Amino acid sequence: MSVAPEHAVAAVIPAKNEASRIAATIKAVRTVPGVDLVVVVDDGSTDDTQTVAAAAGAVVARHPVNKGKGAAMTTGAAAVARYDAWREYPSHYLLFVDADLEESAVALAPLVAPLAAGEADMTIAILPPQRTAGGGRGLVVGLARDGIADLTGFTPTQPLSGMRALTREAFEAALPLAAGWGAETGLTIDVLRAGLRIQEVPAELHHRVTGSDWRGQLHRAAQYRDVLRALVARRRR
Repeated sequence: MSVAPEHAVAAVIPAKNEASRIAATIKAVRTVPGVDLVVVVDDGSTDDTQTVAAAAGAVVARHPVNKGKGAAMTTGAAAVARYDAWREYPSHYLLFVDADLEESAVALAPLVAPLAAGEADMTIAILPPQRTAGGGRGLVVGLARDGIADLTGFTPTQPLSGMRALTREAFEAALPLAAGWGAETGLTIDVLRAGLRIQEVPAELHHRVTGSDWRGQLHRAAQYRDVLRALVARRRR
């Protein structure tokens, strides 16, 4: 049987129309200690995201149409599981990465250490103030934070942070993931309800911030809808 390096990490990068940024993100994340596999899930892009990601050395899975972040995360994790089964490897840790981090993705390394030390089952990155101010008023963040606290007793600093490292056990405890932008909120609740441990980790990460134009407002409205749906579904359980 082949043996994967101890604490091997698979980076999963959901991406839509990130052709201009994805190569830099892949290059940076491949420098994170333990990362020996990068999977990009092209979630219905209309640009060259798929081609650029493959050229940068990533394994690429593609959704012909956009299915949302939760579906992209699930597809990426399934691709890692197939790889592990094929190579007869122990399960990789999963490191979820936003596609637009570019060079700052090198700062993801601290997220893996608590898993390897047996101190946490999932880590969540806490980002510093971003270089470009966003146009939101914190409504979605507040909804997610208050909902998670109400259902679990845990008040996350950045409940919507997409940069997370987790064990395969923790990921499977949260299946099926909440749809769309509710994925992170549902993941946090489900991992805690499974009796597993979460640790927040500061990380010097920077990404593109959603603006205040009509596209940004539509994006935040979709986020609010998906987070609310994730919370309502978990209140009913």
